[in-house]
Amino acid sequence: MTGLVAQLGLAHPIIQAPMAGVSTPAMAAAVNAAGGLGSIAVGATDADGARAMIADLKARTDRPFNVNVFVHAPAAADRAHEAAWCAGLAPLFREFGAESPTALREIYRSFAEDDAMLAALVEARPAVVSFHFGLPGADRIAALKQAGCLLLASATSLAETDAARVAGIDAVVAQGFEAGGHRGMFDPDAPDEQLGTLALTRLLARRAGLPVIAAGGIMDGAGIRAALALGAVAAQLGTAFVGCPESAADAGYRTALAEGRPTVMTRAISGRPARGLANRFTTWGESCGLTAPAYPIAYDAGKALNTAAKTRGEAGFGAQWAGQGARLARTLPAGKLVHTLAEELRQAG
Repeated sequence: MTGLVAQLGLAHPIIQAPMAGVSTPAMAAAVNAAGGLGSIAVGATDADGARAMIADLKARTDRPFNVNVFVHAPAAADRAHEAAWCAGLAPLFREFGAESPTALREIYRSFAEDDAMLAALVEARPAVVSFHFGLPGADRIAALKQAGCLLLASATSLAETDAARVAGIDAVVAQGFEAGGHRGMFDPDAPDEQLGTLALTRLLARRAGLPVIAAGGIMDGAGIRAALALGAVAAQLGTAFVGCPESAADAGYRTALAEGRPTVMTRAISGRPARGLANRFTTWGESCGLTAPAYPIAYDAGKALNTAAKTRGEAGFGAQWAGQGARLARTLPAGKLVHTLAEELRQAG
């Protein structure tokens, strides 16, 4: 065992994806105990929330873990566009006895400008910090490296990977188009090459000049083995862990996953392209004829609608993110899932 996996002291080349709103300190600790790399996501909270999550995880494990932040371009408000979006959503809100918002907020602050979050991470010194949606400035990268953090960044193309290498990132997460959750594109409005996990992993393994972690549609040991054969040093799995008891996924999300629904790429829920299980919100987004406001401003409306719907027993407006391998999902404790994946990987060897 060499390279990144050995550096982190992992028994298996398995990384549990940092899924905001789904991954938990309990999940990450269980993955760590089973020999993988556990992850938490703090992009949807503030510095104090991040400190609390990291402290919780440190109390559960003495193994390395990954803390993920969002590095999206701060949203430019467009009040007329946002008002039109809220007006379009109004009939759905009324269906559940609620009123559509009259104004929307930028609910997530980007790490690119969040000095308090940087201070929290430098103070906590997690073994790994990972970036999604882009790269922070050189000063932030230098501060995290000085704190001893290994840095990962999601990339959906060779160009994004080249930028990561130049910036001093230590390894790249090759996010294929199959992957669940938000596309990690640095610019969500730029043309998307839509490279699949296998093609992207092989391309980056040959040309990136960085260790490559494959992500997207990988659900079992055979998938991990395929990624390793293409040159990845490890595989990152997210959807595989959604059904674990340690997951924070709600009952509606778990039911949708168990039903084996197809997945779709949508902007309607959050304002950025993201792959999730088809539900009422994604169906509405495909037919509404409107363009969602910028991320994460649109997410403010999406979360409010989901809250209103859930009060009336309707789970079809949640962000039920999942990759194209969702129908292969299993309901196992996170630690047992890692052990199962590791044994399947051995058998596929």
